[in-house]
Amino acid sequence: MKVLFVTSEIAPWVKTGGLGDVAGALPQALRQAGCDVRVLVPRYPAMRAAFPGAAHLAHLPSMGGQLPAADLYVARTDTGMTLLLLDCPPLFDRPGNPYLGPEGGDWLDNHLRFGLLARVAARLAANATPATALDWRPDILHCHDWQTALAPYYLRFYEKGGAASVLTIHNLAFQGIFPPQVLDELGLLASDWHIDGVEYYGHLSFLKAGLRHADLLTTVSPTYAREIQTEAEGMGLQGLLKSRAAQLTGILNGIDTTVWNPAGDSHLAAAYDRDHLAAKAANKAALQRQFGLPERADIPLFAVVSRLTSQKGLDLVAAAGDRLAALPAQLVVLGTGDKTLETAFSELAERHPLEIAVRIGFDEALAHRIEAGADIFLMPSRFEPCGLNQMYSLAYGTPPLVRATGGLADTVMNYSVANLNNGSANGFVFADATPAALLHTIRRAVRVWQDPERWRQLQQNAMAGDYSWRTPAARYRDLYAALLK
Repeated sequence: MKVLFVTSEIAPWVKTGGLGDVAGALPQALRQAGCDVRVLVPRYPAMRAAFPGAAHLAHLPSMGGQLPAADLYVARTDTGMTLLLLDCPPLFDRPGNPYLGPEGGDWLDNHLRFGLLARVAARLAANATPATALDWRPDILHCHDWQTALAPYYLRFYEKGGAASVLTIHNLAFQGIFPPQVLDELGLLASDWHIDGVEYYGHLSFLKAGLRHADLLTTVSPTYAREIQTEAEGMGLQGLLKSRAAQLTGILNGIDTTVWNPAGDSHLAAAYDRDHLAAKAANKAALQRQFGLPERADIPLFAVVSRLTSQKGLDLVAAAGDRLAALPAQLVVLGTGDKTLETAFSELAERHPLEIAVRIGFDEALAHRIEAGADIFLMPSRFEPCGLNQMYSLAYGTPPLVRATGGLADTVMNYSVANLNNGSANGFVFADATPAALLHTIRRAVRVWQDPERWRQLQQNAMAGDYSWRTPAARYRDLYAALLK
């Protein structure tokens, strides 16, 4: 099966979150599962620098409205993955975050930037795909999140058919909502402005259009697929999603186990595996040194690597921080986001310099060292479509402490003596999004950590799981095949 995989970011070159990681790993896993995959992504400065020898494939004239002309380039990664790079310097030749300007706000022309990406994806997936451009036409158009969600709509109503379309929801909270006047700019007609078209409560929504008109919908965990059909988690789209429940599937993400593997991770102070966990102590000591904390093996070290937002439940951690330090325990935090939370964590570190250390920003190598050096990973999200960090933690023998939501509920099995003995327990789970519930679970985790035999079994249970992309890729392949039938 030929699959055109369309994304607004792709690790390791352009990444703001889980979408970038998925786009970097899933296409390769699909290739290994027998699919012929090409990845369409904008030719941002980082992509231009990474693939300076990319070959020009075709010039693409304007496709209507204010969508500008563009060019298509082709490149191959070190693993042999084919990248189709959409080049339009007025829209994509901008450094830094692919969505935000230097002041931290959305680019005002994001509707044109990602409208162009969606329209080109639809054109390449259409029956009339120009042979001069690719000499390759996909069977499946696989789109991701709001940035590409207009592609199934363009494909159905403007390109008049072609590939079957799949839209994956990575986070329903981001819906690509714009004022109604962008309709003309996107080359859309007044007849598209209705409840079954692109209109959404008086605005235009990329995501709503894709959810209504993609042939199949997927999201990144089974629990999240159920949650988004409820009023509590549906973000205003629960009615539409419920009406398409028969076309909605939750497929849990995987992780790149060639990158996230403590036995071969070059970022670590000491390599280790499930049968050699004693080396984890060297990583803990190295992490304490790097953060300027006392090297103490006698107290647990908690960790956070995250966007600092209330969605991730980090306000709960900040509220519990003083009491966590008094357990006693240590906490390291790596992240950036809400300025109020950045300040709250920085002030915690000032009050407890021997127990809490914070780095505002992001550092990929340090994230690896945190996963290896921490004893317990905190991820108390209010909602979490899938989550990857809890799977990194499980693979690194760092039991995660999570709130029961989305993919966290699908991957972390709560500690109990019975679950430990049957091999299913791999972390700690709580339900209520309150500092008290979080702190109660932290204390419970500390009590288990103080029993070396039980803790070692918990770590080994965690590391026994298969968190690779092998099973998810096979499920996507089977989904494609069923759709084509």
